[in-house]
Amino acid sequence: MTALDSIRLADQQHIVLAGVSWETYEQILRDLQDRPIRVTYDKGNLEMMAPLASHEEWKSRYGRLIEVMCEERDLDVEPLGSTTFRREDLEKGIEPDECYYVQYAEAIRARRGREIDLTVDPPPDLVIEIDITRTSIPKEPIYAALGIPEIWRLNGTRLTVLRLRDGKYHAAETSGVFSFLPMERFQQFILRLASERQPQVLREFRNWVKTL
Repeated sequence: MTALDSIRLADQQHIVLAGVSWETYEQILRDLQDRPIRVTYDKGNLEMMAPLASHEEWKSRYGRLIEVMCEERDLDVEPLGSTTFRREDLEKGIEPDECYYVQYAEAIRARRGREIDLTVDPPPDLVIEIDITRTSIPKEPIYAALGIPEIWRLNGTRLTVLRLRDGKYHAAETSGVFSFLPMERFQQFILRLASERQPQVLREFRNWVKTL
């Protein structure tokens, strides 16, 4: 029997388990493989979530804008999507909605297919979190323990930039990763992608980025 045989993930969008060993957590990750299930683990507490369609839509809007921005600015960025980041010594593991390496983009590409090991590899510079679904395990303490320097959170109406300082996240007006980017205007473009024709919004965004 596998770790998931007794759980029908299709029956519910959100599952929380307590008293889960690290070995069981890793077995669940292997059992899930490429299934669209996000797994969060923090010292025996485990949460599995199947993202809703609206959640994935917001995620893709972020991705489009960041890719266009990096192309226009000639920035070397390595996107790793919902890669699992975990450390057994901390008993913490998490899968962001999106994540990006900027400072170490070239080094991460050169790892030649090796799984990222945060005990020796740097964490991603930026994590994207879409906060439109309920979660039970707080994610910020996990990201902080893993050393993620910056989080962008979007709840469907507002974008919040959180930057790590002294082991905790603090709201900030500017991004440390993309310091040239006016975040309030960037938020406007993300929200416009939800209600306007995307080709037009992307053209306007591309032209705006060229002026920065």
